[in-house]
Amino acid sequence: MKGYTNGEIQDFEDETSPAGVILGLDGGTTSTVCICMLASASISFGGGGEAAESLPILSRASAGCSNFNSVGEAAAKETLEKVMVEALSMAHSNCSAVRAICLAVSGVNHPSDQQKILEWVRDLFPCSVKIIIENDAVAAMASGTLGKLHGCVLIAGTGCIAYGFCEDGRQARAAGAGPILGDWGSGYGIAAQALTAIIRAHDGRGPQTTLMNNILNVLGLSSPDEVIGWTYADPSWARIAALVPVVVASAEDGDEVADKILHYSVQELADSVKAVIRRLKLSGEDGKSPFPLVMVGGVIEANNKKWDIGKEVGKLISKDYPGVFPIRPKVSKLSRLQYILWEWQFFLQFSQ
Repeated sequence: MKGYTNGEIQDFEDETSPAGVILGLDGGTTSTVCICMLASASISFGGGGEAAESLPILSRASAGCSNFNSVGEAAAKETLEKVMVEALSMAHSNCSAVRAICLAVSGVNHPSDQQKILEWVRDLFPCSVKIIIENDAVAAMASGTLGKLHGCVLIAGTGCIAYGFCEDGRQARAAGAGPILGDWGSGYGIAAQALTAIIRAHDGRGPQTTLMNNILNVLGLSSPDEVIGWTYADPSWARIAALVPVVVASAEDGDEVADKILHYSVQELADSVKAVIRRLKLSGEDGKSPFPLVMVGGVIEANNKKWDIGKEVGKLISKDYPGVFPIRPKVSKLSRLQYILWEWQFFLQFSQ
């Protein structure tokens, strides 16, 4: 098959079942994971999440960001190719053995995005391979509802997006357009506001904040002036978003600037979810019908002594939509992939 080594593709033999294999890929702004399993694997309907979590996995490969809006098309394409080929290599399989591929990738916001990624994938695999491409919110939703795509999901990690699903097939989304276009509830958005607050305090344009010393210490810098060079040396979203725990810790220690940043971000995340609820009428005509809200991502999990961002977002939403019941699944990207493959079993079983 085509093995991926230092940017080059090398050949090796297929040792898997004649039935072939299927690939599932969950690509985010921080990390990307691909799993490989036998196409002949038995996937049962019903039975709850255990059915998804018991899917037999041959191999798992991981890499960095695959959101082309963050790292550019060339880097994103390379990451997708790398994890798929590595997963096949570890499973002792090859591209010709692949029967279907499910990709849930952040940054897929329009049919043109799906077409772009489809063309990348087609460069590696035969035209007979069945391919489905969705936003990574689909995998996140499935991980919290045992594979059922109904309700709303909020991803708040390096980036953020709210995505809603109805049982009749209707979908809606809010946010997810990147930091330049207002994803201020994201990890990048929170950290960027903190960095801005440092510069403003240093200039005398804003209030003093403990964020200055706390972030300088974490970055190993000696002066706020050095923050400028650090920021623009590599403005990748994940690198900036990694500062979120410092902002949370500063807020919990009583810093008003950090606390204000987190409150603003909570409002932004809640507003995104509410927009999806309204558009799909997930709460029913009376606004009180129950529906699940799956919340995942590093920002949701960035809590310590006092601050719990996910809990605060849930409180704001429940004021207007009392039927919401938040779900915060403790699952990895691997588990998300297992759930999404379970949900899409009709596709993966190659029904005629």
